[in-house]
Formats: sequence, structure tokens, C-alpha cells
Amino acid sequence: MAQCKCNLIIDSCCDLPFGVVDREGVELIQFPYLMNGESRFDDLYQSTTAHDFYDAMRGGACPTTSQVPIPVFREVFERAAASGVPTVYLSFTSGLSGSYDAAMLVREQVLADHPDAELHVVDTKLPSIAEGLLVYEALRQRENGMTALELATWAEEARYFVRCEFMVDDLEALRRGGRIPSSVAYAGAKLDVKPMLSVDLEGKLSLVGVARGRKKGIKQLAEYYQKNGDDEGADKLALVGNADCPKDLVRLKEAVSKLDEQAVFLETSIGPVIGSHVGPNMIAIVFWGKDRRCGLSVADRIARKVKSEG
Repeated sequence: MAQCKCNLIIDSCCDLPFGVVDREGVELIQFPYLMNGESRFDDLYQSTTAHDFYDAMRGGACPTTSQVPIPVFREVFERAAASGVPTVYLSFTSGLSGSYDAAMLVREQVLADHPDAELHVVDTKLPSIAEGLLVYEALRQRENGMTALELATWAEEARYFVRCEFMVDDLEALRRGGRIPSSVAYAGAKLDVKPMLSVDLEGKLSLVGVARGRKKGIKQLAEYYQKNGDDEGADKLALVGNADCPKDLVRLKEAVSKLDEQAVFLETSIGPVIGSHVGPNMIAIVFWGKDRRCGLSVADRIARKVKSEG
């Protein structure tokens, strides 16, 4: 294994198992949340369990979330600058949180005080285990010897090849958190269906379909994997996440394996920050696949080019 040439900062919204990210040269920023009036931090279930968290929600608890505080970013970035090791922060999507903008502001301040430091901040434009897949591969690329600049450049391109789809029981938690319009949540409730969601190129949630029941929804997740996976690549890793519905996770793996016996799975639990907005029983699949930008119209591709150059 090549010697690591950079350090990595990640945040807890990647929803990976703690054991996966707990390694030297990797620092975890913990997003805050409020449960029953008590301030807590998303530590990837080191201080609680997924079952206890979602059981509380089933019992009526309505946890709320907030951005990473500015002082937290300052402390972590100051430490990175003082280390003298080039560092990359892979941030939770700006489409669902203002934390990326806060991180960029603090980065400018820290670099003003430490002009020789190298600190890159990348908007993953991905939530939850979709962000997790990017982080998981970034860990491998880092250990293979990528520099900080190479890793940041890689992440800005690789994020568009992450494919994700997830099913939620209903849209009420997302509506309450302002992540989707009330009209969409209302329509979903009236139709009595299981909403199927994904993430768009700006890192925002999008409703991509519905399923008549969880069994059919799991089948649709497996078919999404089959349709959008990278047929030419050797990487068959699929991240599968659940919000305290382990039996459905087993069913999803079985459904995917029937379509692709080479699929390899990494299981994880949806963390409390993401879970506050999706509620119990969410199930998701994430994998490397086709470039999500390919579906853009010519006009939209031009618009993205203008924005990136502006």
C-alpha cells in the first residue's frame, strides 16, 4: 500500500459504519441534532443504537437537526492547517444543508492565517450513504497514494457516477423538515404509496417514483441497481442502508443478488441526522454507475457550463 500523502476530513452524514472510517489521518465532524430537548451529536451510533433512535421516533419523538457550528469547523480546519499535511474535506451536500457554505467561509479565514496550508473543501452534492460511497472510495484512493489536490479533483468528478435510490414509508418527516414541498407530501399520503426518492445533480432530493407496498418497492430498488449499474466495471460494491428495518435489508440483498450474483454488499444504518428527516423504515441502495449528467438536455448542459465558469 502506498504511503498516504494527505489527510481526510469527513462528516457524519455519510452514514458509514464507524469502524470503516476510524483510521489514522481521518477526522470525523459530527453533525448536531436535538432529541426530546437534549442536544446530541451524530457519532455514527457510538453513543446510541439505530434501533433506540428510530424506536423513539416511532414513539412520537420529533428530532430536529442543524448545521455544523462555525467554531467546530474552525477548530478542525485550524488543526488541519497546523498539522502541515495537505487535507481534503468531503462535505455533506449543499443542496440540503448550509454547512458546506459555512465550511468554505471558515476555510478562507483559516487560509488567510495559514497561507502555506493546503486545505480543499469539496461539495459532494450527495446525502447519506450516497455520500458514504464517495467517502468509502476516497479512503481507498487516499491509501493508494493520491495527493490532496488529486483527491479533491477526483471527488468533484466521481460524485456524478454515484447512483442512489431509496424508499421511505411516507413523506411527512421530509415535509416537516422542509426538504420537500407540502403538496408532494400530501399527494403521497392520499395515494397510500411508498415514495421512491433519489438525488439530483445539485444534491437535492427528488421524487422519482412510487411503489404499491414495500415488497414492490424493494423490487424496484433492485431493478434500479440492475438498470443503472456499471456493467463494464469490476466494482460491484453496493452500499445498502436501512432505518431500523433489517429484515427488509435482507430482502433487498436477496433481490439484488438474483439479478447480479457478483454484487458485493456493505451494510450500514441510516444515521440520526438523516433519519430525523426520513423517519423509520427507510431503505436505500447506492452503487457506482452511469454518469448522471448524461440525462441532461443540451440546454441544461450549457446552463451548467455557464454556472461553473461564472
